Amino acid sequence: MNRLMIGAALSARLHAAEAAIDQAMADTAGLAAALPAARVEAALSATAGQKAFDEAAASLSALADARSHIVRTHLALAALARVLGLEILAVGQLDKPGDRPPVGGDGDDSAVTRILVNKSCENTPNKPLPEQAALC
Repeated sequence: MNRLMIGAALSARLHAAEAAIDQAMADTAGLAAALPAARVEAALSATAGQKAFDEAAASLSALADARSHIVRTHLALAALARVLGLEILAVGQLDKPGDRPPVGGDGDDSAVTRILVNKSCENTPNKPLPEQAALC
C-alpha cells in the first residue's frame, strides 16, 4: 500500500470519527434538552431527575472535549500531509471556514469526493493523482 492509499484510508477514518462525535453530541444535547421538558410535563419537582440532568450535561461536556481533540488530530494529520507533499481536499459539504472560494459544491451531501494532490512535483503542481501513483 502506498502513501496515497494510506492517506486516503486515514482520511476516511478521520471523517467518520468526526461525524460520529458530532452525531453523539447532537443526540446527547437532544437528551439533555428533553429532560427538563419531561420533568415539567410529568409535573415533578425541580429536584426530580437532577442527577440525570447533571450526568447528561457532563456527557455533553466530555463530547465537546473529544471534539476538540479530534479537531487537533485533523490539524496534525493535515500538517503531516503537507510535509509529505500531499494535500487531501474534501469536496462537497465539508468546506472549511477559510476556504476562499469554497471548494464544495451546492451543499448536496450525498457524496463527498476526495482528490489527492501531490504538491511535491514541480512539473505537475495540483495535478490529481491516480490512487496507485507513487510520490515523485
